[in-house]
Amino acid sequence: MKNVDMTVEKNILTIRVDLEKEFGASKSGKSITIASTEGNVAVPGHEDIKIGLNIYRKK
Repeated sequence: MKNVDMTVEKNILTIRVDLEKEFGASKSGKSITIASTEGNVAVPGHEDIKIGLNIYRKK
């Protein structure tokens, strides 16, 4: 994962992302990646629940 921190507290999933970080252009070159799970990943402590997250801005 890039710039994604997930925690679960009492069945509440919290996702933290630093919106000032950047990881360069996307594969298409149309946007700048800010954060990504880089595919579907398990929620901490809940292996049967998956999340896929991409955060980006226009180039």
